[in-house]
Amino acid sequence: MANRIAVVGSNMVDLITYYSERMPRLGETIEAPNFELGCGGKGSNQAVAAAKLGSKVMMLTKVGDDIFGENTVNNYSRYGIDSRYVEVVANTSSGVAPIFVDPSGENSIIIVKGANNSLKRSDIDAAAEDLKKCDLILMQLEIPLDVVYYTIGFAASNGIETLLNPAPAVPDLDLSEINKVTFFVPNETELESITGMPVSSVDEITQAAKFLVEQGIRDIIVTMGGRGALHVNKEEMELIPPYKVTPVDTTGAGDAFIGSFAHYYLQNKNIDTALATAGKYAANSIMKKGTQISYSTLEEFEEFCRS
Repeated sequence: MANRIAVVGSNMVDLITYYSERMPRLGETIEAPNFELGCGGKGSNQAVAAAKLGSKVMMLTKVGDDIFGENTVNNYSRYGIDSRYVEVVANTSSGVAPIFVDPSGENSIIIVKGANNSLKRSDIDAAAEDLKKCDLILMQLEIPLDVVYYTIGFAASNGIETLLNPAPAVPDLDLSEINKVTFFVPNETELESITGMPVSSVDEITQAAKFLVEQGIRDIIVTMGGRGALHVNKEEMELIPPYKVTPVDTTGAGDAFIGSFAHYYLQNKNIDTALATAGKYAANSIMKKGTQISYSTLEEFEEFCRS
C-alpha cells in the first residue's frame, strides 16, 4: 500500500527570473535574460515531491479566483494529488512568489500569501475523516499559524504523526503549541530565529536543536545546505553529510528534501536512512532549473542513484 500523506499547506505561483547578476537598488531597473512561470509554494512542492516518488498525497489549501487558481488545481491532478479539499476563494488572489536566481544557483524570494491566508480550522474539521486515514501530515508556515496549531493538536489526538517545516520563520512561534509535532524541520536561519541562539557552527546548531528537544519535540531535523542535515532527539545526534553536486538552481531544494523524507520515512520508519536518501533527492533537484519540475520521479531518481 502506498504511503498516505496529507499536506495542510500553501500553494504559490512561482515567477522565476534567471540569472540576474544582482538585485536592483532602490529606484533602479536591471535586465535579466530569462523568465519562467511555474507552480510552487512550500506545501505544494512537498506534496509533489512525495507524489512523484509514489506516495498517496492529499492536499488541503486555498486558491484564488484568478488565472492562477485553476492552473494550480490542474497541476495537482497532473501529479495524482487528491485535491478534494482545495477550495477557491472569491475575490482573492492566489499566492505568488517572485523568485530571483543568480548565476551560482542561489535565490532570493518574496512571497504574497493571497488565498493561503483564508485556510481555517473549519477546513481541518471538514477533512477530518480523510485526515484520520493518513500516516503523516506535513505543514509549513505559509498558512495561518492558528490553523497549524489546530492541525498539530488534531493529529496528536488521533495518533497521526506530523512534520512541521517552520518556513518562513516566525520569531514568536509558540513552542508550547508545537511540542506535540513529531518532526520539526527548520533550516539554520529559521532555527536561529525561533530559538534566539547562535547557529554559526554545527556545535551551536546542535545546542539550539537540543533546546527544542527539551521543549518536548520528539525529533529535530536541521537542514544545513552544503553542510548536510542534522538529526537530534533525546537519544542521539546524527550528522547526515551532504551529497555533492554542481548546483544550477537551489529553489525548492528544501521542499524536495522534506517531501522525499516523508515518502522514505513511511516506508520503514528508519529516520536516518530516510534523511540520507532525502539529501540525495534534494541534491538531484538542484541540478535542474525550477521547483516542482526539477523533482525526479521514482524511476528518474533510481536512475540518478545508479549513475
